Amino acid sequence: MSEQPHILYVEDDISLGFVTRDNLELEGYRVTHCATGGEAMEKIQQERFDLCILDIMLPEIDGFDLAKAIRERDREVPIIFLSAKSLKEDRLQGLRLGADDYLTKPFSIEELILKIEVFLRRRKLTDGHRTSVYTLGQFVFDYTNLTLEGPSGKRNLTQREAELLRYLAERPNTVLRRSDILVSIWGKDDYFLGRSLDVFISRLRKYLKEDPGVNIENVHGVGFKLGVEPS
Repeated sequence: MSEQPHILYVEDDISLGFVTRDNLELEGYRVTHCATGGEAMEKIQQERFDLCILDIMLPEIDGFDLAKAIRERDREVPIIFLSAKSLKEDRLQGLRLGADDYLTKPFSIEELILKIEVFLRRRKLTDGHRTSVYTLGQFVFDYTNLTLEGPSGKRNLTQREAELLRYLAERPNTVLRRSDILVSIWGKDDYFLGRSLDVFISRLRKYLKEDPGVNIENVHGVGFKLGVEPS
């Protein structure tokens, strides 16, 4: 990642776009602002970004289709959705497409900047004292390279998937509270983030189902447990 992180920001509200872009640039980010989905699609094909911020309702091509195109090219880049809608279905659809987070308009610039900082810091994190490769039954999970290799081959993970799986992998066969997971991975505990956690847990279960000795269990009223049978 370059010293000045490059952010793709797609927003068709020109006034909001200018204000947000100016605030991000004041924080030291390089920002490419697009007002239409079509313009953003061209940029996606031409350039590499360190983080993408996508409005959902856009002219020409909506944010969901942009996210699909981004994920086809880069499974790792963090994606944050912005939307005037607070419907649970919209949030879940975005997460299923590989988004890492979701902000509902109106949002505070401070909260957006905090989320950006968290995502970029996690991407750059190279803590030599922390394990980055985990063996989970028949799987090898490489956090640094965002890959999960199992009986059927290697799968690329999103940043958020890798963060959640590492949190679980560092605490195998241990009951983990939902609130602790949410605060550690998402930064806070609320209803919508709880639904986001459920989406990511379901996704990881699908990835791990090839090995019956590895499973993520629901612990009713408490949270989850990554069960790993001794090899």
